[in-house]
Amino acid sequence: MILDISWEEESVSLELRDKLVGLLDRAIQEGIRLADGPEDAEVSLILVDDSRIHELNRDYRGVDRPTDVLSFALQEETEEEPDAEFEDDMLGDIVISVERAREQAIEYGHSFEREIVYLAVHGILHLLGYDHEDIQEKETMRAKEEEVMASLGLER
Repeated sequence: MILDISWEEESVSLELRDKLVGLLDRAIQEGIRLADGPEDAEVSLILVDDSRIHELNRDYRGVDRPTDVLSFALQEETEEEPDAEFEDDMLGDIVISVERAREQAIEYGHSFEREIVYLAVHGILHLLGYDHEDIQEKETMRAKEEEVMASLGLER
């Protein structure tokens, strides 16, 4: 698995970045493994501020506000091919708002590191075809998220 991490948001210290890189790499690998994704997957993870994620959310989803995480899949299932295999190893991009992650960590009463990792797990599952549009899909995706987080020792 290849994980390319870009830090557009600069408020995270180099020491914390080093710690997060290892956690994020493990989280993405575990998410891919537990979701039966391609072993040689390539994923881009971009950490941004609220302004940048707001812009992306508005431009690509038509939602004029910031959000915590966006996933841009390069390969998506279609109605005609609901279980199509991944044609190549590049899954897509995950964009995380560092500002949102900080706020949500406080709101949910856990660490910033756990929140960033959770958002990355949420993002990779979207790239692998999971969604939360209805109750059943949401429960399935949430169970997979919790399974990955538990395997990393980051359960709630």
